[in-house]
Formats: sequence, structure tokens, C-alpha cells
Amino acid sequence: MPVKWGILSTAHINRLLIPGVQESPDAEVVAVGSRDPARAQEFATRWGIERAYGSYEDVLADPDVDAVYIPLPNTMHCEWSIRALEAGKHVLCEKPLSSHPAEVEEAFDVSERSSRVLSEAFMYRHNPQTAMLKELVDGGAIGELRLIRSAFSYSLHDPLNIRLRPEVEGGSLMDVGCYCVSGARLLAGEPTSVVGQQFTGPTGTDWVFTGMMRFPGDVLATFDCGTTLSDREELEVVGRDGSIFLSDPWHCVKPVIEVRRDGDVERIELEPVNSYRLEVENVGAAARGDEPLLLGREDGVQQARVIEALFQSAASGSSVSLV
Repeated sequence: MPVKWGILSTAHINRLLIPGVQESPDAEVVAVGSRDPARAQEFATRWGIERAYGSYEDVLADPDVDAVYIPLPNTMHCEWSIRALEAGKHVLCEKPLSSHPAEVEEAFDVSERSSRVLSEAFMYRHNPQTAMLKELVDGGAIGELRLIRSAFSYSLHDPLNIRLRPEVEGGSLMDVGCYCVSGARLLAGEPTSVVGQQFTGPTGTDWVFTGMMRFPGDVLATFDCGTTLSDREELEVVGRDGSIFLSDPWHCVKPVIEVRRDGDVERIELEPVNSYRLEVENVGAAARGDEPLLLGREDGVQQARVIEALFQSAASGSSVSLV
């Protein structure tokens, strides 16, 4: 039986998740909720969703809904994850869960008490390109790991957009820089210290954020992200004997890995696969007990710790220790 999903809100990102669900034999979107009933109905009609509700609570009260996807504003992520878990639903919550580790801990405490799955929606982590990157680095393809460099940015100029609004914890680090943090952690472990710098735009959010993270073994990672920069997306992993470059590390639409050694470039081209489908299927399989959850408590809490420390560093102008 496919896992039956409900979606809390008609957020723009749903246009990416729903096709992945629709192509999976293991998942089905059966309900969507919005605080505007007309908007919910229009959205349900457009996407062929059976039920439209005029509140998020009604989605959680639907006995046929097994799991919910939460693409609400950042400040609502943990609150509604907890409410969904307490209603007996499994939860895939859009990244980032929070910049406050205590909130993430609380959400996972509820997940454990309710025996329901909670996962942070970093879709790129489920893609085969990411798995191969990790395998290459761990297998010594570029020698001893020394440096990770990444970027993720785009240009947004609508001051009413939630990604530019401080009261819902918008900004570039929360929206796209969190991918850079996640990618560095995947490859190097947990950082021992971080340094952050930001440019705060007129809307009150970080329009540009840069960070440096130090990892055990003196591995360094640098990144930059922005909501008012040109479209950029890249990841480079540098080792003693070579480097690995990805031009599409986060969306994985055209998965290609370049391994650069001794003046040569080896291109590893992978078959495209829908990352959103894979993350939904992982949550569903974990809910059934068929496979481990890829992104659970430990990863979610540590991700929040690093983001919190980066903001603290940017505010204080000093390095922040994580040990």
C-alpha cells in the first residue's frame, strides 16, 4: 500500500515535491490544507489531489493521511512537526527544521514518544550523485581531504516574499546556505568551530552570508550564499592529490561529477533521478520499518547547532566553538 500524504499549505515548493510523489508507486498525495479554503481547492484541482481543507488542523485530523509534508515558513517548522507527530502522522519537514537546536530536540523527542518518523527535507542527500561523491571522498579518490568550497545563491527582489522577511526567519543562510553547511558536514563530519559574516539588506534578513568551518583533522570548509546574487550552485572538494567538482550539487538535475587529478578530468555522468521522489520513498520505507531513515535526529540537531553558531559568529564578529 502506498503511503498517503497530506500537505500543509500551498507553498511554491510543492511544485517540486508533488511530481516526485506522483511518479512513485509507494506514495500518494491525498490531501492539502490552507488557511484559505478557496486556495486549497484551487491547488487540489490543479494537482489532482482528492481533498482540500481550509485549515492545517483538518489535514491532521484526516484518518486516511499517513504522513505530512510541511513547507511552512521557517518559524512554523518545529511547531507543526510536533502537532503532526502528536496527531499520529509521520513528518517530512522542509529544511531547515530550525536554527534553534532545542526546538529540534523537542520535535524529535515527540517523534520518539509517538513512534512516528520525523525527517528534515534535504532532498539532495537522497540523490545517487551525493552518494557517489561521498563514496569517492571516503575511498581516497583525491587523497587526504583538505578543503570544501561551496556556493548557493539566487536573486530575489520581492520584499513581501517570506524568504526576505526576518519575522519568519528568512534570509540566505536559512534558505540556501543550509545546503552548503549540510554538504560540508556530510563529507567532513561535525565542525569544531565556525566563523560567519553577513550583509543585512533593507528587509532585515541576510542577503549575503559567508562562512568558514573547521573540522577535525584541520579540514576547512568555506561557503557563500545569497538571495540577491546571481544564480550560482557549486561544490568543490579538494584533497592532497586532486579535487572533485560538482556544478549541480543541490538540485541534481544534471548529475555530473568531475574528478580532477594529475592534469586530467574524469567525468562521471549519472542518470537523472527525482530527489524528491527518493526522499518521500525513504520516509515511507522508514515508517513501515523497511529501511533506515537517512536523515533523522542526529543530523537534524547537529545541522541546527551549526546554523545557530554561524549566526552567533556573524552577530559577535568572533569565532564560535562547537566543542
